[in-house]
Amino acid sequence: QVQLVESGGGLVQAGGSLRLSCAASGSIFSIVVMGWYRQAPGKQRELVATVTRGGSTHYTDSVKGRFTISRDNAKNTVSLQMNTLKPEDTAVYYCNADVISELGLQNDYWGQGTQVTVSS
Repeated sequence: QVQLVESGGGLVQAGGSLRLSCAASGSIFSIVVMGWYRQAPGKQRELVATVTRGGSTHYTDSVKGRFTISRDNAKNTVSLQMNTLKPEDTAVYYCNADVISELGLQNDYWGQGTQVTVSS
């Protein structure tokens, strides 16, 4: 089993910054992809950014140039630096990891979510 624990959410004014962090623990041989998703009230969960083990990144268009995703393979952590935040970034942010376990099984795991609120 794998656990993802997120931290770093909160309330910030528009134009401000926040940094989200997520640590994975448990039966981990390798993490293929780590990422962040978000879900605003009344909307579907959407991808924000992903990063592969090799460091390739992908961002949804609305956050390009403002958010930066990074990971530490040795520590099984992923972070999301969010700058120039906008009210429309308000959502619950979820960490996601595509994990290969020590038994060679591959599964998708989610964190519990952390609230990000951007006031105008």
